Parts: sequence; structure tokens; C-alpha cells
Amino acid sequence: MARDMSDKEILKMELDQLKKEVSTPRTPVSVNCAETIAYVEGLFPNDPLIKGVPDDKNPYKGDKGGCTVT
Repeated sequence: MARDMSDKEILKMELDQLKKEVSTPRTPVSVNCAETIAYVEGLFPNDPLIKGVPDDKNPYKGDKGGCTVT
């Protein structure tokens, strides 16, 4: 695509992109990190990977036999 364009057209595209990017609202990384930590900690009590799945709700738990290596 860029091969078919002149240098002037490429520079105009880059300028248009920069104009879009400059108007994008920015937030500090520290604010984003704090929001992410709060979100994760809010979901922590119900996370089955952290707390585990109760035996009565786990379809893969039970006496279904097993494998014995001899």
C-alpha cells in the first residue's frame, strides 16, 4: 500500500494518525495499576482457581477409578 503512495501522501497519513493520537485521553500507569489491582482483589473471593471447586460441584472429582502404574 505504501509503495503506491508518494512521500507527501505518506507524511499526510502519519500526520493524521498523530492528530488522532494526541487527542486520546491518557491516564498515568499508577492509576491504571491501582484500578486493575482493585478489580482483581474484588473478584478474588469467588475465583475457583484460587479457592478451588467444592467436591460436590466438581464433575471431575469422585471414585471413577484410576490408573495404576506397575
